[in-house]
Amino acid sequence: MNSATATASFRPESATISVESRAEWRPSKGVVGMACLIIGESAIFTIFVVAYLFYIGKSLSGPTPRQVLELPIVNTICLLSSSATIAFAIRALRNGDTKRFSYWWLATIALGAYFLFGTLREWHRLIYEKGLTIQTNLFGTTFYSLVGLHASHVVVGLLALLIVMAFAFAGSVKKEHSERAHVLGLYWHFVDTVWVVVFTVVYIIGR
Repeated sequence: MNSATATASFRPESATISVESRAEWRPSKGVVGMACLIIGESAIFTIFVVAYLFYIGKSLSGPTPRQVLELPIVNTICLLSSSATIAFAIRALRNGDTKRFSYWWLATIALGAYFLFGTLREWHRLIYEKGLTIQTNLFGTTFYSLVGLHASHVVVGLLALLIVMAFAFAGSVKKEHSERAHVLGLYWHFVDTVWVVVFTVVYIIGR
C-alpha cells in the first residue's frame, strides 16, 4: 500500500520533468522558419542544377566552358571561410563578448563581399573579353542563371549581415540576440553549401 502510494505520488512529478525536458529541446520558431525557407530554396536550386547538367555540351556555338571558365579558387576559399567566421561570431555573442562578435561578423561581411566582387569580375571578363552573355548559347543561359541565382542569395545574405552590423555598432546587439544571429547564420551556411554544389557542377563536371 505504501509502495503504491509512493508510486502514485511520484508519477505526476516524473511527467512534469518529461514535459520540461521535451520543451528544452524544442527548436525555436526562427530555426523552424529558416529550415522551411532553406528547404524551399534547395528545391529551386535543384531545378537550376538539373537544367545546367541537362544542357551541358548541347550548345550549337561557342564559347564552351573549357574555353572560358577559370577555377575561382580564391573566391571559393573566401566564401567557405566565411562559414567559420560567422560561427565564431555567434559563439562569441553567446558568451556575451559583443566586441569579438563584431570583429568576426565584420570579417564574414568582408569575405562575402570579396566573393561577390570576384563573381562580378568574372562576369565582366566573360562578357567583355570572351563574348559570353546570357544570350550567346545554352551554356551562357544556364551559367548566368545558376551562378546568378546563387549570387543573388549572397547579396541578400550580405544585406542582412550589414543590418546586424549596423545594430552592433550602435551597441544594440546583446547576448540575448544570439538565437537570432544563429538563424541568420543558418542561411549563410546554406549559401556556402550551395556554392560547393555550384562549383562542382559548373567548374568541375561542366568543364
